[in-house]
Amino acid sequence: MSENVVHLHKPTAPPTDDAAPTVLTVVPDAPPAAPVPLWVRSGRTVKTAVTHETTKTTARAVARHGLYTFNGGRIVARRAWDGKTGARYERMIRTAEAAGNLEAAEEWEERLQRFRAARHHRRMDLLHSPVEAAKGIAVGTGVSIGVLVALGVVMAINNHDVTDVITPLRATIDFIALLIRIVQVVWGPALTIGPFLALLALWTVGSKQQAAPQWALPANVRNGEGEPITPSIVVKALRDLGVPALRNAIKEMGDAGASMLSPITIAGCGVEVDVTLPSGVSTIEVQQRRRKLAENLTRHEHEVFITIPPAARTVRLWVADSGALDEPIGPSPLVTDETLTANYKTGRAPWGQDLRGDAAALSLYQRHLLITGLSNQGKTASLRSLALWAALDKTVEFRLADLKGGDWTMFDGLATVLIQGPTDEHVIEATEMVEDVVDEMNRRIEARQHDPSIVFPPLICIVDEAQVAFMCPAKDEAKRPYGGSKATSRYFMAVRKVHNQGRVVNVLMWQGTQDPTDQNLPKLVREGAHTRAALALGTEAQSVMALGEKAVNGGAAPHLLRQGLDKGTLVIASDGIELPKGQSSITVRTHYITDDEAKAIANRAKALRDGVTTLHVIERTEDRDPLTDILSVLGNAPRVLTRDVLQRLTALAEDTYSGWTNGDLKRVLDAAGPDIAYKSDGVMVVGRDRLLRALANRDTGGSASADG
Repeated sequence: MSENVVHLHKPTAPPTDDAAPTVLTVVPDAPPAAPVPLWVRSGRTVKTAVTHETTKTTARAVARHGLYTFNGGRIVARRAWDGKTGARYERMIRTAEAAGNLEAAEEWEERLQRFRAARHHRRMDLLHSPVEAAKGIAVGTGVSIGVLVALGVVMAINNHDVTDVITPLRATIDFIALLIRIVQVVWGPALTIGPFLALLALWTVGSKQQAAPQWALPANVRNGEGEPITPSIVVKALRDLGVPALRNAIKEMGDAGASMLSPITIAGCGVEVDVTLPSGVSTIEVQQRRRKLAENLTRHEHEVFITIPPAARTVRLWVADSGALDEPIGPSPLVTDETLTANYKTGRAPWGQDLRGDAAALSLYQRHLLITGLSNQGKTASLRSLALWAALDKTVEFRLADLKGGDWTMFDGLATVLIQGPTDEHVIEATEMVEDVVDEMNRRIEARQHDPSIVFPPLICIVDEAQVAFMCPAKDEAKRPYGGSKATSRYFMAVRKVHNQGRVVNVLMWQGTQDPTDQNLPKLVREGAHTRAALALGTEAQSVMALGEKAVNGGAAPHLLRQGLDKGTLVIASDGIELPKGQSSITVRTHYITDDEAKAIANRAKALRDGVTTLHVIERTEDRDPLTDILSVLGNAPRVLTRDVLQRLTALAEDTYSGWTNGDLKRVLDAAGPDIAYKSDGVMVVGRDRLLRALANRDTGGSASADG
């Protein structure tokens, strides 16, 4: 039986003599490459030298400085021509006519006539001036010689030397001879240096005016980096805007197109200028070309803001310094000043800085609030910073629903109600929270009818991510939807009721929402807010939803903010913030407060209060233990005013305690033990230790002690 042997490796031994001979094929070397002709190599060298960046830079510099000198001469010649002729007046007349200002045109025409009359008078005087000049020279020379001779006579009498009579005259002649010799020495070099000095003067004029083509200017000037905004730049940007009527009017104005402009003033990290448009040009034509105007001014679109001041046919331009809006603003005063307190009624919350760099502060007093924008633009941070400032006023009560969860945890122990989560169950609890706020509002209104002088502490109801509530599909037992925008919607109707009547009894509604539409932010709700603010939005229609048509028509444009880059930048329409004169909105860059900083501020606010019991679920149980509830609302405070206990009980269980009076509270406490409610510094308080002993004795069947 034969076996097949498989060799896994190739044999490495040299072949034997019996093997077939190996044939080697010799491949000849490739022929050498043909030499590159000299003219080709020279051409490549010349091309490399010509296209090298150093050569380009040198050529630009030579052309730039030569054109500075040439165009500087043109500028000087034109100025001289303007000074000697009526060209300047004629340009101003054309400018006034192009702008439709006939009164100004008539005034400049009168000035032209006066200039021509004065020029004619000077020319007529030149006909008589040679004779009068000759007479003047002769008389002057004679008087001078007479004075010198008289001075010589005085010197001769004084020195008893008759030759001193001509000494002053001789000295004068010697001085004139010295001047002539000085001129003879200087004249030659002056003739040589003079032209160079004249060229230097022309170059200086041209360089100051950047009188060279764009391609010849330095790189930073070509790119617009750091280029200052001047009247000529603004006029040129408007001329090239693509509005035929505006372009033709500026051409008619000539160099005097700058007469359309007010003085350019420094405004924060930019400049501001009002532009009075010529007749036939509307402000909307300029507003619609914001990007092109910004590019003509060598700026990005977000660095130019166009608003409409009260004057007719006028637009106000605010142009930022290049890159200034990309720099962060400083920290919030809430972070830097640990002694800062708040006053809900008279104070203003430090929110950020306007475009001028001035502090922007918002009054919260009796103003409902709405903040909207695209996702991840800083909506919650902006809303939370206002709440943190208001929390430093210990009279302000918060009821808060965060329908995303996690951004408002620092209000645990500060808000009386805190709901956190995005589910339908959380929306139901948030809706019931707002309905409880409506019940509290109605109770306050009823109490005020009996006592108009009563002033209620502020109650701020906050719903962040409110679009979740409006879009919730859940329904209650009666088939009423929690979400939606119809009269059957529980959340919608509760918010509307607070908007309609809440502010008169210091009950306010604050909402934050994303990406507004008619479905997730109904028209009646958004128009019920007194302070409306928007971060970056997607469309102009959304800007109208967020701020209203008046603000958008006046120049508000949150849809032009850069998503992801302009985080925390708000466009605000409110009478609670100082607006520029004649404007209906303002752009504010808000301070950013981190979560850790927010927790520190919230802890300061908690230290101002006696202790707040935060509910995380709205309880509807009717069978309650009043003493246990009273103990829970006391928190850790040793004693709490009875009126505060009543308010906290109402917040804890509206249905059970909303109708309680001081008498009801005293009756329950007296039944548990004597002197649990007692006077301290002349006011009635509830003592926590006494209530604890009463509960302990109740559980053991004993009686409460009155000491404490």
